[in-house]
Amino acid sequence: AKAQAGGMLLAVLGWVSSCVTTFVPLWKNLNLDLNEMEVWNMGLWQVCITQEEGVVECQAHGSFLALPPELRISRLLMCLSNGLGLLGCLLAALGLEGWRTCEDKPGRKQRLLLAGGVTLGMAGITTLVPISWVAYNTVLDFWDETVPDIVPRWEFGEATFLGWFAGAFLAAGGLLLACSARSTRTATPLAPACRQAPAARGLAGGHHLHPKNADLVI
Repeated sequence: AKAQAGGMLLAVLGWVSSCVTTFVPLWKNLNLDLNEMEVWNMGLWQVCITQEEGVVECQAHGSFLALPPELRISRLLMCLSNGLGLLGCLLAALGLEGWRTCEDKPGRKQRLLLAGGVTLGMAGITTLVPISWVAYNTVLDFWDETVPDIVPRWEFGEATFLGWFAGAFLAAGGLLLACSARSTRTATPLAPACRQAPAARGLAGGHHLHPKNADLVI
């Protein structure tokens, strides 16, 4: 039960962090040497400029096809990760021991928990891949010797680190839930004792005595 609770907590935190990472424009930061009071931030959906007075101006990307390949694919993968994370949390929640759903079918609860853990693991992978890809290209562009030194270069944004934590949380939560499903399967008896209770109560109550036995009692 503790492993399931811990895995579910990590999964929910990872899913929320992944959703935040998808939509915040903080994947890349750019500081201009000519105007140090102006900071550019880029995300998957828009570019924002933060000025000295605290004024933030954002503009959406003009065209999806005009984006670099890593940003286009990152959009798709992050949206897929958000959907998989939500589906995995729902499946795993239905398979938790604390819920009363499918209590008479423990095998189904174990399958739901295992499916939720696997889905969450896939969500973690689809989060780590685009984040790492964008970070790798950012490093390549930063150390590109063909670009003059006076040209400003993009650096890691806060969303990059948040995305790495989100992918790690999703993967770790899915792994814990999947392992807890396997341990529950080995510990669950084949014939639940609750199914034998009605028969035992019927024998002990004596309401269905055989006629021969009734004559003997008289």
